[in-house]
Amino acid sequence: MNVQGFQVNFLGDSITEGVGITDHENRRYDHLAAKMLGLSKINSYGIGGTRLAHQPFPSATPRYDLCFCGRAYDMDHSADMVVVYGGVNDYIHGNAPFGEIGDTTPATFCGAVFFLMNYLRETYPNKPIIFMSPSRCFLRREVDDLVPSVHAAKRVEGKPLKAYVEAIQETAKQFDIPVLNLYDGLGVDPHIPEHFEKYTVDGLHLNEAGHRLLAQKLTDLIESL
Repeated sequence: MNVQGFQVNFLGDSITEGVGITDHENRRYDHLAAKMLGLSKINSYGIGGTRLAHQPFPSATPRYDLCFCGRAYDMDHSADMVVVYGGVNDYIHGNAPFGEIGDTTPATFCGAVFFLMNYLRETYPNKPIIFMSPSRCFLRREVDDLVPSVHAAKRVEGKPLKAYVEAIQETAKQFDIPVLNLYDGLGVDPHIPEHFEKYTVDGLHLNEAGHRLLAQKLTDLIESL
């Protein structure tokens, strides 16, 4: 797909916000992808700590409760394409139930994925929509993506991160939305010390090398569509 000259909305969390790097304009993945693809403009809607699903309990940090489903209404509707990158915070400290495929409201993670995809399809008809799944994460003893999160703020039973990735992939099939599976496809596993040091700042947030890799993966997917 040739997207040269496109205006693109990027809806995300701390990685889209640029936590862990400096000089966002030259080093953050959305800006890098914009240069690779020849985009005319990017609208960045990245807020650290945010989750797709609506939260039943107020968070200690209020901005974390600015869920993707709510913020999607505030994006620029004239954009030519939308890229959504999130879900890891639902896994780490989100307190909405995981739910199940078939849920349709933002009260569960599965329902939030459906709600958001459905809203974007209706709001941006005949325009490309892309979801990127969470990538692997390993914050030493606090978060290990292979098991349900034991984060201190987690108040409901969760699942390993892979389940959140699979929910995004499965729901996307209903809307014919391509998913960049970063869990399996980014090529970064922070459990491996060399990967931890080379691509991340803490086992979750990407460093400059990680952002370059992510930008290339996203560019490759878009060009292949």
